[in-house]
Amino acid sequence: PNRPKRSTGLTVPMLLSDQLGAVLGVEKMSRCDVVRGLWNYIKSNDLQDSTDRRYFICDDKLKAVFGKTRLSGFEMNKYLSGHMQK
Repeated sequence: PNRPKRSTGLTVPMLLSDQLGAVLGVEKMSRCDVVRGLWNYIKSNDLQDSTDRRYFICDDKLKAVFGKTRLSGFEMNKYLSGHMQK
């Protein structure tokens, strides 16, 4: 049975807020791709906390999204829902 793949909640492209779009450079993206893109941004800009790599230090762009200076990867997801809409 070759059924077409359906978009589920995590894979549906969603409209991003201006702040989140400025970090990722796009207007629409799925939740999975947003998380992947944020971790790529964090690692490429060397923003992971050197004492505890589960945390990252927010630069100005990330502060505009999360409103904090330091955040854990697990906390990140709860803040993302306010920046994504269908």
